Amino acid sequence: MQGMQICPSCHQSLPEINRFCTQCGQRLAATASSSPEPASPPAQPTAPEQLNLNVLYGMVGALILAVLLPPWETPPSQPPEFLGFHSVLSPPTPEAIISRMLLTIELTTITIGGLYGAFFFRQRP
Repeated sequence: MQGMQICPSCHQSLPEINRFCTQCGQRLAATASSSPEPASPPAQPTAPEQLNLNVLYGMVGALILAVLLPPWETPPSQPPEFLGFHSVLSPPTPEAIISRMLLTIELTTITIGGLYGAFFFRQRP
């Protein structure tokens, strides 16, 4: 059975495990009657984990490739149609436009996947 302690402010009787009074919120002093906790060995400094740079380099390469080969669609005057991935310098048709929505989705997906992959395959000491 655990001992009890008295709040110095409101004189409420509280279990020793409490750090604050449940009645008034006053911080309770640590009592000497509590058993000392066993000393833990000092923590050894560990090398921080490093993200996998190869995955990050691959992500940057995929982002550059996605910008150079964007998704094209028909102009607003025509019914919507996906025209595929073509170079910025050679669009599928002269009036085709880059699909900003698909490009945003593509870039976001590549970035999230690359950062997750770099974290998942990080180098542990």
